[in-house]
Amino acid sequence: MLRAVPGLSPRQKAAVVVRVMLADGADLDLSRLPPELQALLAQEMAGMELVDRDTCDRVIAEFCGQLEAVGVTFPGSIDGTLDIIGAHLSADTNSRLRRIAALNGSADPWDRIAALPPAQLAELARTEAIEVAAVMFTRLPVARASEVFGLLDPALARQIAYAMSLTAGIEAPALRRIGLALMRAVDALPRPAIEGQPVEKVGAILNFAPALTRDTVLAGLDQDDADFAGRVRRTIFTWATIPRRIDPRDIPRVIREVDAATITKALAGATGENAATVEFLLSGLSTRLADSMREEMEGAGKVTARDAEEAMSAVVAAIRRMEQAGELFLIVEDDEGTGG
Repeated sequence: MLRAVPGLSPRQKAAVVVRVMLADGADLDLSRLPPELQALLAQEMAGMELVDRDTCDRVIAEFCGQLEAVGVTFPGSIDGTLDIIGAHLSADTNSRLRRIAALNGSADPWDRIAALPPAQLAELARTEAIEVAAVMFTRLPVARASEVFGLLDPALARQIAYAMSLTAGIEAPALRRIGLALMRAVDALPRPAIEGQPVEKVGAILNFAPALTRDTVLAGLDQDDADFAGRVRRTIFTWATIPRRIDPRDIPRVIREVDAATITKALAGATGENAATVEFLLSGLSTRLADSMREEMEGAGKVTARDAEEAMSAVVAAIRRMEQAGELFLIVEDDEGTGG
Protein backbone atom coordinates (compact mmCIF):
# COMPACT_ATOMS: atom_id res chain seq x y z
CA MET A 1 0.00 0.00 0.00
CA LEU A 2 1.44 3.38 -0.97
CA ARG A 3 2.06 5.83 1.84
CA ALA A 4 0.10 9.05 1.53
CA VAL A 5 2.19 12.07 0.68
CA PRO A 6 2.46 14.20 3.84
CA GLY A 7 2.20 17.97 3.93
CA LEU A 8 -0.23 18.43 1.05
CA SER A 9 -4.02 18.55 1.24
CA PRO A 10 -6.15 16.46 -1.19
CA ARG A 11 -6.91 19.64 -3.16
CA GLN A 12 -3.22 20.51 -3.44
CA LYS A 13 -2.45 16.97 -4.62
CA ALA A 14 -5.18 17.31 -7.25
CA ALA A 15 -3.61 20.60 -8.35
CA VAL A 16 -0.20 18.92 -8.67
CA VAL A 17 -1.63 16.05 -10.74
CA VAL A 18 -3.47 18.43 -13.07
CA ARG A 19 -0.39 20.66 -13.45
CA VAL A 20 1.85 17.69 -14.32
CA MET A 21 -0.62 16.26 -16.81
CA LEU A 22 -1.06 19.60 -18.55
CA ALA A 23 2.71 20.05 -18.70
CA ASP A 24 2.94 16.63 -20.38
CA GLY A 25 0.44 17.73 -23.03
CA ALA A 26 -2.60 15.81 -21.75
CA ASP A 27 -5.93 16.99 -23.17
CA LEU A 28 -7.93 17.42 -19.95
CA ASP A 29 -11.59 18.37 -20.27
CA LEU A 30 -11.92 20.15 -16.92
CA SER A 31 -15.20 21.74 -18.07
CA ARG A 32 -16.92 18.44 -17.22
CA LEU A 33 -16.27 19.05 -13.53
CA PRO A 34 -18.99 20.81 -11.52
CA PRO A 35 -18.44 24.62 -11.63
CA GLU A 36 -17.67 24.76 -7.90
CA LEU A 37 -14.89 22.17 -8.28
CA GLN A 38 -13.46 24.04 -11.26
CA ALA A 39 -13.32 27.18 -9.13
CA LEU A 40 -11.69 25.37 -6.16
CA LEU A 41 -9.07 23.82 -8.43
CA ALA A 42 -8.21 27.20 -9.98
CA GLN A 43 -8.00 28.84 -6.55
CA GLU A 44 -5.76 26.06 -5.22
CA MET A 45 -3.39 26.31 -8.20
CA ALA A 46 -3.30 30.11 -7.88
CA GLY A 47 -2.12 29.81 -4.25
CA MET A 48 0.69 27.31 -4.92
CA GLU A 49 4.23 28.15 -5.98
CA LEU A 50 7.04 25.56 -6.15
CA VAL A 51 6.76 21.83 -5.48
CA ASP A 52 10.03 19.88 -5.36
CA ARG A 53 10.56 16.96 -7.71
CA ASP A 54 10.53 14.31 -4.97
CA THR A 55 7.15 15.49 -3.62
CA CYS A 56 5.77 15.73 -7.14
CA ASP A 57 6.87 12.16 -7.93
CA ARG A 58 5.29 10.84 -4.72
CA VAL A 59 1.99 12.60 -5.47
CA ILE A 60 1.89 11.05 -8.95
CA ALA A 61 2.83 7.62 -7.56
CA GLU A 62 0.04 7.87 -4.97
CA PHE A 63 -2.44 8.94 -7.65
CA CYS A 64 -1.45 6.05 -9.95
CA GLY A 65 -1.71 3.60 -7.05
CA GLN A 66 -5.24 4.75 -6.32
CA LEU A 67 -6.18 4.36 -9.99
CA GLU A 68 -4.78 0.82 -10.12
CA ALA A 69 -6.82 -0.12 -7.04
CA VAL A 70 -10.07 0.81 -8.78
CA GLY A 71 -12.00 -2.18 -10.08
CA VAL A 72 -14.90 -0.44 -11.80
CA THR A 73 -16.37 3.05 -11.85
CA PHE A 74 -19.93 4.22 -12.27
CA PRO A 75 -21.01 7.47 -13.97
CA GLY A 76 -22.54 9.04 -10.88
CA SER A 77 -25.40 10.58 -12.87
CA ILE A 78 -28.53 9.32 -14.59
CA ASP A 79 -27.42 10.73 -17.94
CA GLY A 80 -24.07 8.94 -17.70
CA THR A 81 -25.80 5.74 -16.66
CA LEU A 82 -28.22 5.94 -19.57
CA ASP A 83 -25.30 6.48 -21.94
CA ILE A 84 -24.10 3.03 -20.84
CA ILE A 85 -27.36 1.07 -20.61
CA GLY A 86 -29.73 3.24 -22.65
CA ALA A 87 -29.43 1.01 -25.72
CA HIS A 88 -30.70 -1.91 -23.62
CA LEU A 89 -33.79 -0.04 -22.36
CA SER A 90 -36.98 0.76 -24.21
CA ALA A 91 -37.12 4.17 -25.88
CA ASP A 92 -39.97 5.26 -23.59
CA THR A 93 -38.07 4.29 -20.42
CA ASN A 94 -34.90 5.99 -21.62
CA SER A 95 -36.79 9.19 -22.45
CA ARG A 96 -38.75 9.17 -19.16
CA LEU A 97 -35.61 8.75 -17.02
CA ARG A 98 -33.80 11.56 -18.84
CA ARG A 99 -36.84 13.81 -18.42
CA ILE A 100 -37.02 13.08 -14.67
CA ALA A 101 -33.31 13.80 -14.30
CA ALA A 102 -33.62 17.13 -16.10
CA LEU A 103 -36.70 18.20 -14.14
CA ASN A 104 -34.97 17.30 -10.86
CA GLY A 105 -32.06 19.55 -11.73
CA SER A 106 -29.50 16.75 -12.16
CA ALA A 107 -29.16 16.99 -15.94
CA ASP A 108 -29.04 19.58 -18.69
CA PRO A 109 -32.38 19.68 -20.57
CA TRP A 110 -30.60 20.99 -23.67
CA ASP A 111 -28.68 17.72 -24.08
CA ARG A 112 -31.96 15.89 -24.50
CA ILE A 113 -33.39 18.54 -26.81
CA ALA A 114 -30.32 18.42 -29.07
CA ALA A 115 -30.78 14.65 -29.41
CA LEU A 116 -34.35 14.94 -30.73
CA PRO A 117 -35.07 13.99 -34.37
CA PRO A 118 -35.07 16.93 -36.81
CA ALA A 119 -38.79 16.50 -37.51
CA GLN A 120 -39.65 16.96 -33.80
CA LEU A 121 -37.37 19.98 -33.50
CA ALA A 122 -39.03 21.52 -36.57
CA GLU A 123 -42.45 20.94 -35.00
CA LEU A 124 -41.29 22.70 -31.82
CA ALA A 125 -40.06 25.64 -33.91
CA ARG A 126 -43.49 25.88 -35.57
CA THR A 127 -45.54 25.65 -32.37
CA GLU A 128 -43.46 27.67 -29.89
CA ALA A 129 -43.01 31.45 -29.79
CA ILE A 130 -40.44 32.83 -32.22
CA GLU A 131 -38.20 33.95 -29.35
CA VAL A 132 -38.24 30.49 -27.76
CA ALA A 133 -37.48 28.85 -31.11
CA ALA A 134 -34.57 31.26 -31.57
CA VAL A 135 -33.09 30.24 -28.22
CA MET A 136 -33.48 26.59 -29.20
CA PHE A 137 -31.55 27.09 -32.43
CA THR A 138 -28.71 28.88 -30.63
CA ARG A 139 -28.33 25.79 -28.43
CA LEU A 140 -28.44 23.19 -31.23
CA PRO A 141 -25.25 21.93 -32.90
CA VAL A 142 -24.74 23.76 -36.19
CA ALA A 143 -25.26 20.66 -38.34
CA ARG A 144 -28.55 19.80 -36.62
CA ALA A 145 -29.77 23.42 -36.66
CA SER A 146 -29.08 23.64 -40.40
CA GLU A 147 -31.01 20.42 -41.03
CA VAL A 148 -34.01 21.64 -39.02
CA PHE A 149 -33.94 25.05 -40.75
CA GLY A 150 -34.36 23.25 -44.05
CA LEU A 151 -37.64 21.75 -42.82
CA LEU A 152 -39.19 25.12 -42.00
CA ASP A 153 -41.17 27.53 -44.11
CA PRO A 154 -38.68 30.16 -45.40
CA ALA A 155 -40.63 33.02 -43.83
CA LEU A 156 -40.58 31.36 -40.40
CA ALA A 157 -36.89 30.52 -40.75
CA ARG A 158 -36.16 34.18 -41.52
CA GLN A 159 -38.09 35.35 -38.42
CA ILE A 160 -36.22 32.89 -36.22
CA ALA A 161 -32.85 33.90 -37.69
CA TYR A 162 -33.54 37.54 -36.83
CA ALA A 163 -34.73 36.65 -33.31
CA MET A 164 -31.46 34.76 -32.74
CA SER A 165 -29.64 38.09 -32.92
CA LEU A 166 -31.50 39.16 -29.77
CA THR A 167 -30.56 36.16 -27.60
CA ALA A 168 -27.01 37.16 -26.62
CA GLY A 169 -27.99 38.58 -23.21
CA ILE A 170 -29.96 35.58 -21.95
CA GLU A 171 -28.80 34.33 -18.53
CA ALA A 172 -28.25 30.74 -17.41
CA PRO A 173 -31.36 30.41 -15.17
CA ALA A 174 -33.64 31.68 -17.95
CA LEU A 175 -31.91 29.37 -20.43
CA ARG A 176 -32.60 26.38 -18.21
CA ARG A 177 -36.25 27.37 -17.71
CA ILE A 178 -36.71 27.59 -21.47
CA GLY A 179 -35.08 24.19 -21.89
CA LEU A 180 -37.41 22.61 -19.32
CA ALA A 181 -40.44 24.24 -20.96
CA LEU A 182 -39.42 22.81 -24.33
CA MET A 183 -39.00 19.37 -22.79
CA ARG A 184 -42.56 19.53 -21.48
CA ALA A 185 -43.70 20.64 -24.94
CA VAL A 186 -41.88 17.67 -26.48
CA ASP A 187 -43.68 15.29 -24.13
CA ALA A 188 -46.99 16.79 -25.22
CA LEU A 189 -46.32 16.11 -28.90
CA PRO A 190 -48.10 13.04 -30.33
CA ARG A 191 -45.80 10.04 -30.62
CA PRO A 192 -46.29 7.92 -33.73
CA ALA A 193 -46.11 4.15 -33.30
CA ILE A 194 -43.67 3.99 -36.24
CA GLU A 195 -40.56 6.14 -35.95
CA GLY A 196 -39.66 8.39 -38.86
CA GLN A 197 -41.69 9.97 -41.63
CA PRO A 198 -42.74 7.86 -44.64
CA VAL A 199 -41.04 10.30 -47.03
CA GLU A 200 -37.74 9.97 -45.16
CA LYS A 201 -38.03 6.18 -44.93
CA VAL A 202 -38.70 5.72 -48.63
CA GLY A 203 -35.95 8.20 -49.52
CA ALA A 204 -33.43 6.41 -47.28
CA ILE A 205 -34.30 3.05 -48.86
CA LEU A 206 -34.02 4.39 -52.40
CA ASN A 207 -30.69 6.07 -51.60
CA PHE A 208 -29.02 2.67 -51.55
CA ALA A 209 -31.20 0.87 -54.08
CA PRO A 210 -29.79 0.08 -57.56
CA ALA A 211 -30.38 2.92 -60.01
CA LEU A 212 -32.81 0.88 -62.14
CA THR A 213 -34.91 -0.01 -59.07
CA ARG A 214 -34.87 3.59 -57.86
CA ASP A 215 -35.96 5.00 -61.20
CA THR A 216 -38.73 2.39 -61.58
CA VAL A 217 -40.12 3.06 -58.09
CA LEU A 218 -40.06 6.84 -58.58
CA ALA A 219 -41.77 6.55 -61.96
CA GLY A 220 -44.51 4.49 -60.34
CA LEU A 221 -44.84 6.96 -57.45
CA ASP A 222 -45.22 9.79 -59.97
CA GLN A 223 -48.33 8.06 -61.29
CA ASP A 224 -49.74 7.13 -57.87
CA ASP A 225 -49.00 10.35 -55.94
CA ALA A 226 -46.94 13.04 -57.67
CA ASP A 227 -46.70 15.19 -54.54
CA PHE A 228 -45.36 12.30 -52.43
CA ALA A 229 -42.94 11.37 -55.23
CA GLY A 230 -41.63 14.95 -55.35
CA ARG A 231 -40.99 15.02 -51.60
CA VAL A 232 -39.22 11.66 -51.77
CA ARG A 233 -36.98 12.95 -54.56
CA ARG A 234 -35.90 15.86 -52.36
CA THR A 235 -34.70 13.45 -49.66
CA ILE A 236 -32.71 11.27 -52.06
CA PHE A 237 -29.01 11.90 -52.33
CA THR A 238 -27.24 10.02 -55.11
CA TRP A 239 -24.18 10.38 -57.30
CA ALA A 240 -26.25 12.28 -59.91
CA THR A 241 -27.44 14.85 -57.32
CA ILE A 242 -23.94 15.69 -56.06
CA PRO A 243 -23.62 18.83 -58.25
CA ARG A 244 -26.88 20.21 -56.79
CA ARG A 245 -26.27 19.27 -53.16
CA ILE A 246 -22.51 19.73 -52.56
CA ASP A 247 -20.74 23.07 -52.16
CA PRO A 248 -17.81 23.12 -54.66
CA ARG A 249 -15.53 24.20 -51.80
CA ASP A 250 -16.13 20.83 -50.13
CA ILE A 251 -15.01 18.77 -53.13
CA PRO A 252 -11.33 18.39 -52.06
CA ARG A 253 -12.40 17.10 -48.64
CA VAL A 254 -14.82 14.63 -50.23
CA ILE A 255 -12.09 13.32 -52.52
CA ARG A 256 -9.75 12.84 -49.56
CA GLU A 257 -12.43 10.89 -47.69
CA VAL A 258 -12.58 8.13 -50.34
CA ASP A 259 -9.66 5.84 -51.24
CA ALA A 260 -8.02 6.59 -54.59
CA ALA A 261 -9.00 3.32 -56.30
CA THR A 262 -12.69 3.78 -55.49
CA ILE A 263 -12.89 7.41 -56.62
CA THR A 264 -11.04 6.55 -59.85
CA LYS A 265 -13.44 3.70 -60.57
CA ALA A 266 -16.46 5.95 -59.89
CA LEU A 267 -15.18 8.73 -62.14
CA ALA A 268 -14.14 6.38 -64.95
CA GLY A 269 -17.39 4.40 -64.91
CA ALA A 270 -19.89 7.26 -64.69
CA THR A 271 -21.97 7.56 -67.85
CA GLY A 272 -25.21 9.21 -68.96
CA GLU A 273 -26.69 11.54 -66.35
CA ASN A 274 -23.90 10.52 -63.97
CA ALA A 275 -21.20 11.97 -66.24
CA ALA A 276 -22.04 15.55 -65.20
CA THR A 277 -20.92 14.73 -61.66
CA VAL A 278 -17.49 13.75 -62.96
CA GLU A 279 -16.86 17.19 -64.42
CA PHE A 280 -18.31 18.85 -61.33
CA LEU A 281 -15.91 17.01 -59.02
CA LEU A 282 -12.88 17.56 -61.22
CA SER A 283 -13.68 21.27 -61.57
CA GLY A 284 -13.43 21.66 -57.81
CA LEU A 285 -9.83 20.41 -57.71
CA SER A 286 -6.58 22.10 -58.57
CA THR A 287 -5.61 21.84 -62.25
CA ARG A 288 -2.67 19.59 -61.42
CA LEU A 289 -4.74 17.17 -59.33
CA ALA A 290 -7.61 17.14 -61.85
CA ASP A 291 -5.17 16.31 -64.70
CA SER A 292 -3.64 13.56 -62.58
CA MET A 293 -7.06 12.04 -61.90
CA ARG A 294 -7.97 12.18 -65.59
CA GLU A 295 -4.81 10.18 -66.34
CA GLU A 296 -5.79 7.63 -63.69
CA MET A 297 -9.26 7.39 -65.23
CA GLU A 298 -7.75 6.64 -68.63
CA GLY A 299 -5.47 4.03 -67.10
CA ALA A 300 -8.38 2.34 -65.35
CA GLY A 301 -9.69 1.06 -68.67
CA LYS A 302 -13.30 -0.11 -69.04
CA VAL A 303 -15.18 -0.24 -65.74
CA THR A 304 -18.20 -2.53 -65.56
CA ALA A 305 -21.55 -0.96 -64.74
CA ARG A 306 -21.73 -2.95 -61.51
CA ASP A 307 -18.27 -1.88 -60.32
CA ALA A 308 -19.01 1.75 -61.25
CA GLU A 309 -22.28 1.75 -59.33
CA GLU A 310 -20.63 0.23 -56.25
CA ALA A 311 -17.87 2.86 -56.39
CA MET A 312 -20.35 5.72 -56.81
CA SER A 313 -22.39 4.37 -53.88
CA ALA A 314 -19.22 4.32 -51.77
CA VAL A 315 -18.59 8.00 -52.54
CA VAL A 316 -22.20 8.86 -51.67
CA ALA A 317 -21.92 6.90 -48.40
CA ALA A 318 -18.73 8.80 -47.51
CA ILE A 319 -20.49 12.13 -48.08
CA ARG A 320 -23.39 10.99 -45.89
CA ARG A 321 -20.93 10.08 -43.11
CA MET A 322 -19.31 13.51 -43.36
CA GLU A 323 -22.72 15.17 -43.20
CA GLN A 324 -23.76 13.20 -40.12
CA ALA A 325 -20.46 14.09 -38.44
CA GLY A 326 -21.07 17.79 -39.16
CA GLU A 327 -18.03 18.00 -41.46
CA LEU A 328 -20.08 19.36 -44.38
CA PHE A 329 -23.64 20.47 -45.09
CA LEU A 330 -25.75 19.37 -48.01
CA ILE A 331 -27.47 22.14 -49.95
CA VAL A 332 -31.23 21.99 -49.41
CA GLU A 333 -33.22 21.72 -52.64
CA ASP A 334 -36.41 23.71 -53.13
CA ASP A 335 -39.64 22.43 -54.64
CA GLU A 336 -38.25 22.75 -58.16
CA GLY A 337 -35.28 20.55 -57.32
CA THR A 338 -32.72 23.34 -57.32
CA GLY A 339 -30.53 24.43 -54.47
CA GLY A 340 -32.08 27.07 -52.29
